[in-house]
Amino acid sequence: MDDQFVSIGKAAKMIGMSIEGLRKWESAGILIPVRTLTNQRRYRVADLHALMHEDVPNAAKDTRCILYARVSTKKQQDAGNLDRQLGRLTAFAAEQRWTVVAALTDVASGLNEKRRGLHQLLDLARQEPVGMVVVEYRDRLARFGFAYLETFLHAFGVRVVVMEQTVKDDPQELVEDLIAITTSFSARIYGKRGGKKVAATVRQVMATLAQEGVPE
Repeated sequence: MDDQFVSIGKAAKMIGMSIEGLRKWESAGILIPVRTLTNQRRYRVADLHALMHEDVPNAAKDTRCILYARVSTKKQQDAGNLDRQLGRLTAFAAEQRWTVVAALTDVASGLNEKRRGLHQLLDLARQEPVGMVVVEYRDRLARFGFAYLETFLHAFGVRVVVMEQTVKDDPQELVEDLIAITTSFSARIYGKRGGKKVAATVRQVMATLAQEGVPE
């Protein structure tokens, strides 16, 4: 089987990362696929197994990492913020000569506990020989509860590496997180429809304050 080749979609599933992440790895020279006559990417199974480091010794585990990037809104993603954040993480890992096991992303509030990328991260940390989770800022992993996630990961021998120790608060992200909290609590009190109405009101108030030049 190791002499076989698979599509980019199957390759992404094998190593637990996104198709976009594999394309970024190709650009960074981490994992280069072959091309078919119709210019389709094909990945050699043996190369994927080598990258996954099956039966990795403990010494090698310490240099294997998971990259995690997050933005709060689709607007930020469309502006390229998520790609740039992931690019900085990839460059940082390359400088440290770490092996990137997976590059995971989310477009969601830092208060959202149901983030798909975050859950994939926690599953990989439990199941795969990984030594580190790398994030750009602490709040990329979680707005609140960072210490709990750090303790959980540490229980599996995984440490969290934060690239930038200085706190960088985006006012718009803080507003989105405030709305997320308001919506959640309002929905519990007034029901789902009531929660949406309260959230809409909060957004309107924030927009009015911004137009009047009042700091958010």
